[in-house]
Amino acid sequence: MRDQNVLHHINELVEEEKRLLSQAPTEAPSERLHAIEAELDQCWDLLRQRRAHREFGEDPDQSRVRPKDVVENYEG
Repeated sequence: MRDQNVLHHINELVEEEKRLLSQAPTEAPSERLHAIEAELDQCWDLLRQRRAHREFGEDPDQSRVRPKDVVENYEG
């Protein structure tokens, strides 16, 4: 997956998140919002991995999507 593809997917998820959040609080499906947040964490992590590989002269395609429970526990 190329950087542009990852960024495009991030933008799609953000738009869906905005749409869900704009609904009345009782209508917003919290399960889907949590899933979007987790997937966004994974996408941002993948993008950071790809950039780091490139920065150090490595193949960015070696980057892999890490499990949700791994990226959700990162501290910023």
